[in-house]
Amino acid sequence: MAVRVYRSSELGEDGNGLGWGPGNQCSYCVGVWKAKTMKIGQAGTDREIAACYPVMRELRPHVPENEFVSRVRRQEKSGYRLVAAEAEKEIVAVAGFRIGESLAWGRFLYVDDLVTSKKHRSKGYGAKLLLWLREYAVSENCKQLHLDSGLQREDTHRFYEREGMSKGGFHFVESLSPSKA
Repeated sequence: MAVRVYRSSELGEDGNGLGWGPGNQCSYCVGVWKAKTMKIGQAGTDREIAACYPVMRELRPHVPENEFVSRVRRQEKSGYRLVAAEAEKEIVAVAGFRIGESLAWGRFLYVDDLVTSKKHRSKGYGAKLLLWLREYAVSENCKQLHLDSGLQREDTHRFYEREGMSKGGFHFVESLSPSKA
């Protein structure tokens, strides 16, 4: 696993620069930011995936802990990747995403899951993880980054808008049963 260490001079005053850049092939990046070290990397082993569960549970409480690793592994078969941000000697934020291509959007990165642990919110970790996702998308030749957010998550919507994202449409859903198919 390649590691790149970012010096504060590379990050700029606000810490921008953390994460992937075009041509940067590191699979685990380390950044120095606000006198803290933050690591962002893919959870590749079962143990690393399981370590993400306490944070992911805050966003996906319906997923039982004993099914989490196997569900991530199943989703990986269709391109899902799970990354974690580690700071203060613990996982502080996680994101699940996939690369896709469609007629509507071209090549894109879709964020399935993005959550910062409640006790670490408003410290900039979510913003840095979102920046990492953007830079990774660019390195993979994606033209857009997409995500959905529940209507009830108004604080989260303000965060995304503050980070430069805009509301691009509505997402419609219908639960299906065998009799409806």
